[in-house]
Amino acid sequence: MGLVFGLLWLFNIFLEGIHCQGVYAPPTVRIIHSGHACNIEEERYTERVYTIREGETLELACLVSGHPRPQIRWTKTAGSASDRFQDSSVFNETLRIIRIQRHQGGRYYCKAENGLGSPAIKSIRVDVYYLDDPIVTVHQSIGEAKEQFYYERTVFLRCMANSNPPVRYSWRRGKEFLSQGSDKGVEIYEPFFTQGETKILKLKNLRPQDYANYSCIASVRNVCGIPEKNVLFKLSNKTASPTIKLLVEDPIVVNPGQSVTLVCVTSGGEPTPTLTWVRNTDELSKKSRLNGGTLTLPSISMEEAGVYSCVASNNVGNPAKKSTAIVVRGLKKGRFWITPDPYHNDDNIQIGREVKISCQVEATPPEELLFSWLKNGRPLRSSERMVITHTDPDVQPGTTNLDIIDLKFTDFGTYTCVAALKNGGIPEVSIDVNISSTTVPPELTVPRGKSPMVVQEGDTVDLQCLVSGKPKPIILWSRADKEVPMPDGSLQTESYDGVLRIVNVSREMTGTYRCATSQYNGFNVKPREALVELTVQYPPVVEPVFTEIRQGLGRAFTLNCRVLRAHPSKVLKYEWKLGTRLLTMGQFDQRDETDYHVRALNREGYGEYTCEVTNEAGAGACRFLVTGRAYAPEFYYDTYSALWQNRPRVYGFKLQWTQQNPLSVDRIVAYRLGMKQTGQSRWWEQEIPMEGAIAKGELITHNLTELIKPEAYLVRLTPITRFGEGDSTDRIIRYSAPVNPHLREFQCSFEDEAVCMFTQDKTDDFDWTRHSAATRDTKYTPNTGPSSDRAGSKQGFYMYIETSRPRLEGEKARLLTPTFNVAHKSPYGTVTAAPTYCFGFYYHMYGKHIGALNAYLRQKGHSGSNSSLWNLVGNQGDRWKQAKVNIHPIASFQLVLEGIRGPGIEGDIAIDDVTIEEGECKDPPPNNLRSLSPPTTPHIWQFLVTLTLVFVDLQR
Repeated sequence: MGLVFGLLWLFNIFLEGIHCQGVYAPPTVRIIHSGHACNIEEERYTERVYTIREGETLELACLVSGHPRPQIRWTKTAGSASDRFQDSSVFNETLRIIRIQRHQGGRYYCKAENGLGSPAIKSIRVDVYYLDDPIVTVHQSIGEAKEQFYYERTVFLRCMANSNPPVRYSWRRGKEFLSQGSDKGVEIYEPFFTQGETKILKLKNLRPQDYANYSCIASVRNVCGIPEKNVLFKLSNKTASPTIKLLVEDPIVVNPGQSVTLVCVTSGGEPTPTLTWVRNTDELSKKSRLNGGTLTLPSISMEEAGVYSCVASNNVGNPAKKSTAIVVRGLKKGRFWITPDPYHNDDNIQIGREVKISCQVEATPPEELLFSWLKNGRPLRSSERMVITHTDPDVQPGTTNLDIIDLKFTDFGTYTCVAALKNGGIPEVSIDVNISSTTVPPELTVPRGKSPMVVQEGDTVDLQCLVSGKPKPIILWSRADKEVPMPDGSLQTESYDGVLRIVNVSREMTGTYRCATSQYNGFNVKPREALVELTVQYPPVVEPVFTEIRQGLGRAFTLNCRVLRAHPSKVLKYEWKLGTRLLTMGQFDQRDETDYHVRALNREGYGEYTCEVTNEAGAGACRFLVTGRAYAPEFYYDTYSALWQNRPRVYGFKLQWTQQNPLSVDRIVAYRLGMKQTGQSRWWEQEIPMEGAIAKGELITHNLTELIKPEAYLVRLTPITRFGEGDSTDRIIRYSAPVNPHLREFQCSFEDEAVCMFTQDKTDDFDWTRHSAATRDTKYTPNTGPSSDRAGSKQGFYMYIETSRPRLEGEKARLLTPTFNVAHKSPYGTVTAAPTYCFGFYYHMYGKHIGALNAYLRQKGHSGSNSSLWNLVGNQGDRWKQAKVNIHPIASFQLVLEGIRGPGIEGDIAIDDVTIEEGECKDPPPNNLRSLSPPTTPHIWQFLVTLTLVFVDLQR
C-alpha cells in the first residue's frame, strides 16, 4: 500500500512540475465557422475565404488559448473602405450576423490579448454571394451610305445584373438559345471597357424575324444555391424610346399656401414608359402626392420652390426628361443703414450736408419688387434734393436709396421704405428710419466692473456692452481670436440689447470677447468695438480620482494625490481623511502633489482614504480604497483532457486555476467553491483548504465529480484570507467528449462548436459542415440528408457533406480526428501485442445520388499513407446506422472519414456519435466490421510502471 501511495505522490509531483512551468502563456487564436456557409477554402498566401449567400446567417467563432484567459474582439475591414460593423466591435467569442447583406462582406479579424506578448490575430474573408434581377436596355443606330441607296437599322440589347460572383449571361429568342455564330444577323459580345459586367446582343440590319420575344438569363452557376434569373423583352416594329409632354407653364409663379399640380403625359414610347418626378435632383417633399404622371404639391411653401423634372423611362434609348420651375412669391429680410456725407471726415449728420438712407429687401421673383418712400406717412417722390434710386431688379437682394442733398431742419422726420410685389397677394414690408438732431452714430463702452468678469464654473454670466446713439444698431459678439467659436458653436452671435448671456459656463470659455456694432439697422460707419475679459474659476482637477489598493496586515505603503490643474492655482489646501477621521492637513508649496505614509497597516487602517484639495472655486478629491480582499482567481482554460467519464450517466472535470497577485494580501487559507446547474437557482458550496502560501503562477487543481451528463454547470470560486472573502470569478463547464492523448476512451457527438478538435483536411476538394435539423435552411436539397441527429433530436448537431452545386461528381471531403498517442514499451521492456481499439460511428446515407463513405487509419511515420478500414457505397435509406471496426495502431494516429460526392445533388452523407474505446468491439453491426492487424507493438502504460520501478529502487 505504501508503494502505491508513494507512486501516486511521485506522479502528482511530476504533473504539478509540468503544469506550474509555463502556466502563463500569450494568446493563440483560430477561427471556426458554422451557420450557412456555401464553401470554405484556403487562399494560397492569405487567409480562409468564407462564402455565404445574402440573407443567410453568418456565424464565426474565435477559439483561443492562453493564460490568463484572453479577451476577444472582432473587427472588420471591408474590401474597399474600412468601417465598423453593426456600429461597434463585438467583444465576445462568437460573431453572428443574421440576414447578412452584401455590404457586410469583407475581412473579419479576431483579436485576442491577455497582456502577455503580442496580441494574437487571425482573419477570415467573408464573401457574400447574391444575384439581382437582370435589366435589359435597348439602343439603336440608323445609318445611310452616301453612295449607295440602302438604309441600315441596328438594334443593341444590353443585359446587366448586379451579382457576386460575376454573372454569366445567355440570350434566348423565343425558345431558341442564341450563341455567337448561330445566326449571321446576330452578334453577341462583351464591351471591352465593361468586360464581365454586361453582355450585348446585336441585331444587325434588322430583319422581320428579329421582331420577337428576347430573354436574358443571368446565372452565377447555382453557387450557394442561387437560382438563375431572367427578364423578357418584346421587340417589335413599334419599339421606341419615350417622349413626354408637360401640360404646365414654365415658370409657374404662385403665392405661398396655394396648391400646385404638375401634369406630365407620355406622347410616345413602346413599351409604355414609367413616369417619375424629381426636384433639383433631390427627393420630393413628404407632403407631395404622386399619381402616375401627376404631381400635386398642397399648400406650397417658399422652401419647396425649385426646378421639378418629369423623367420617363422604358429601357429603350435614353430616358426623356422635361422640367419646369416653380417660383413661390415672397418678401423677407428687411434692413436699413444711414450713410453720413462721404465727402467729409465726420460720422455725424449735419445741416447743409448730404445724408443717404438705404433700404434692402429680398424678393421672389426679384423682377416684381417695387419700392416706395414715405416721409411722416406721406408719399415721397424723387426730386433734386430728395433723390430716390433703385438697384437693378435682377440683382439680389433689391436695394433702394434716398439721398437727401443739403440737409435742412425741415427735412427732419420719419422716413419709411415700403417694399411690395407688383401683383399683390403678399404682405408689404415697411422699414422706418428717423432723421433728427438726435440721430447720432453709435458708441460702445463696457460698464464699470464688467471687465474682467470672474465667475465659477457652472454659473450663468452676462457679458455687457453699453451702446449709445440713435438708432441703436444690432451688436455682434465674437471671440477676440476670430477662429475660436462662441459658446453656442457659432463664430458670431447677434444681440439687440448689448448683452451676451452664457449659461453653465465652462473653463474652456475663459478668454477675451469682442462686441461690435453692425453696419445694418444703424449707421454705415466704421464699426465701434469693445473688449470684455472673462475668467472662469474651477475646482482642482486631481489624480487618481479613485484607486483600489490591496494590502496585507503589517505592511507599509504610501498614498499620493497630484493636482493636474486648478484656477486659481496659488491658494491650494489639502486634508487627508480615513472615513470621516482627519489624519493630516496642510497647504501646497512649490509641489503639485501630497503624500500620506502608512508604516504598518492594522485592521483599523482598512477603509477609504480621501485627500481633498480645495481652492476658492471648490474641491477635488483623490480617493483610495485600502482593502485586504484577495484578487480573483484566474481559471485555466487550457487544461489538457479536463473532462473524463468512467460511468454512463455522470462525468468528471479537472478544475484548474491560478491566483492573481497572491502575495499582495495575506495568505489565502481556503477557497469557497460554489456550483449550480445552468438554468437552476440552487447552489452547492464547499471549502477547499490551502496549505502554505500560494506562489504566483502556481496551478491549483480540484476535481469535480458526479456531474450529470450532459448538463452544464456554473462554477464560482472565491478566495478567503483572514480579512475575509476576496473577489469571485465564474466560469461555465460544459459537457463534451474528452480528447485524451493517452487514449482510453473518446466520444464526440459534435454538439460543441469546437467539434472535439476534429479538423478539415487541407488537401481535399471541399469541407464537412456542422449542422442541426432545427437550423437547416428549407431551401437546401430535399430527399436527402437526415431530419434529426442520431439521437432523434432536431436541435442536436451532426457533420454532413453538402453535395449541391458547385460540387462535382467524385469530389472528396475528409474529416480528421485529433491525433492520439501510443506508447512503445511495456513495463518490463518486453514486446507485447499491439493495443486494440474499437472505432465506431453512426452514418446516414439517404438519396438517389449517394456516393461513398470511407474510413481510414493514418499513422505517424507512415509517409502520410492511409490504411483503409471501412467503406460503403450507395443509398442506405432514410435512417441512421452504426459502423464499428477494430484498429491496432503502432504509432500516434488519426482516423479519417471521407465522403465522396455522387452523380447528383441528392447525395448528402452525414455522420454522428464517433467513439474510440480501448478493447475489442462488442457486438459489432453485421457486415460492417473490418480488422487491421499490424505487427506487435509495446503496451501503452510504460510511463506509470517505469515510475513504479524507480520508486521500488528508491525504497531499497
